[in-house]
Amino acid sequence: MSSKYLCTQILIRVVGKIREHHEMKNTLLAGTALVAVLFASPGFAQTESVDQADLAALVRAQAGEIAALRARLDAIEAAKPVGTAAPSPSAAVRTPGVSRRASTDGDSASELFATNIVQPGLAEQTADQARAEANNTAGVTTEWKGGLPAFYSPDGKYRFKMRGRIIAHTSSTFGSDYDARNITTTGMRALRIGIEGSAGPNFFYQFENDFADNVSDVGTAFVGWRDKVGDISYDVRFGNMFNDRSFEGSSGSDAPPFLERNVVATSIIPQRGFYGISLMPRVFWKSGHASLTLSGDYIDNRQVVSDSQTLMGRIHWNPVKTERTTLHLGAWGFDEQLAEGAGSLTRNTVIGGRFNGALRVSSGTLTGGTGTRGYGVEAGGYAGPFWVMGEAGKRNAELDAGRPDFVSEAWSLSSGYFLTGELPPYNAHLGTFAQPRVLRPVLDGGPGAIELLARYENIDYSGVPTAGEGWAATAGVNWYLDNVIRLQFNLIHWNAENRSGAYPTEDSGQTVSAGVGVTF
Repeated sequence: MSSKYLCTQILIRVVGKIREHHEMKNTLLAGTALVAVLFASPGFAQTESVDQADLAALVRAQAGEIAALRARLDAIEAAKPVGTAAPSPSAAVRTPGVSRRASTDGDSASELFATNIVQPGLAEQTADQARAEANNTAGVTTEWKGGLPAFYSPDGKYRFKMRGRIIAHTSSTFGSDYDARNITTTGMRALRIGIEGSAGPNFFYQFENDFADNVSDVGTAFVGWRDKVGDISYDVRFGNMFNDRSFEGSSGSDAPPFLERNVVATSIIPQRGFYGISLMPRVFWKSGHASLTLSGDYIDNRQVVSDSQTLMGRIHWNPVKTERTTLHLGAWGFDEQLAEGAGSLTRNTVIGGRFNGALRVSSGTLTGGTGTRGYGVEAGGYAGPFWVMGEAGKRNAELDAGRPDFVSEAWSLSSGYFLTGELPPYNAHLGTFAQPRVLRPVLDGGPGAIELLARYENIDYSGVPTAGEGWAATAGVNWYLDNVIRLQFNLIHWNAENRSGAYPTEDSGQTVSAGVGVTF
């Protein structure tokens, strides 16, 4: 009997046994046996004079290797979770431009050759995970939260998270008696990126920079310390901070349900605006919070004279607070002493959409102020998917040279209803609007959250001959795709009566506004 004949018979028997196993084993082990016999027996292709005992020893060695490979594959399959399909060697990641057709009896040879990136099997994934854990000498852990990962040190003392906000608007105004007001515009309401973190249970920090209006502008930038005494918690923050003033005025640009805050938030405000370098202690209890703020000027204000100084306080209380019902009451006030040469006290308040600069309620040009004082009240709440909120405020700007005060009075009443059953996005900790919790997000195959809105607001400037007034009624709808992404639509009927500037008569019209927002 020739060695060629003997090898052929042995190979046929080995392959026959292997065919009794899984298709993956068939392909892998048969190929291994063939390569092993061919390359381990050089005389197979050259001569038949190989000693029969040597050949038998080689075959026994290769059979042992095949058995070892079979045992390894059996162990891998035994370790797979119940109900998990065995990985197919033909399972591959599609390369761009290569199509794959569905098949119940395996992939064709042409499809296998068309792909060149093969999905890793369980053994490879386990090895990758082991290597990743070995390389993670710092022991950092992560938690995917609010659209971005939060990083934690192994001992839990340090936390770090990115923040982001993208809000784009478009609006179109029509019906005005002034053609210059009937315009269509676009703009970025917010284009913000930032970080937040903590060290230990007490120290925390936050920083954000906004690139809206094609200008780089530092927003929130502070460090803080927090602790708890009994059932009362508190924190103290220092840095450039957002005001805690009025319900919508204390809510971030991504939180109010309408495309623009109401006139109470935008007009009953210190001269320095929404931000200032501040020291702000806050106290929190089960049914409310209180804050006190001592602030100077905004972060990039001139530093050749002393800052203006503002003392501000706000308190909110939830006398009723259950799982589906909350009553909100709040009050706030501020006293601002303006720096020498503080500049203009002119006010131009949004009334029919933020991105139509020709559409404002104006005070006329005002200079020579010495200080401002303002205060306001809040009342509202929600029951199930329905919410309502009312605000009112008044501000007196003291003018020099014996002139009477410039007075601003504003009020707003707004409401909303979630057709999809969500609870209104209310932050009971701070007494502000918040991000909604969508019950059935679009990304999970649900409808998202749909909210209907209505608001009436009124602003009245008085005390000077050039003071204007105005009002607006808004109907809107919000579609929250999930807790991060939302689409908004507002239809505004507005009325503005100015007594100076380019539009010095009573005028009315409509503005259609839409926006998309992403908040991390």
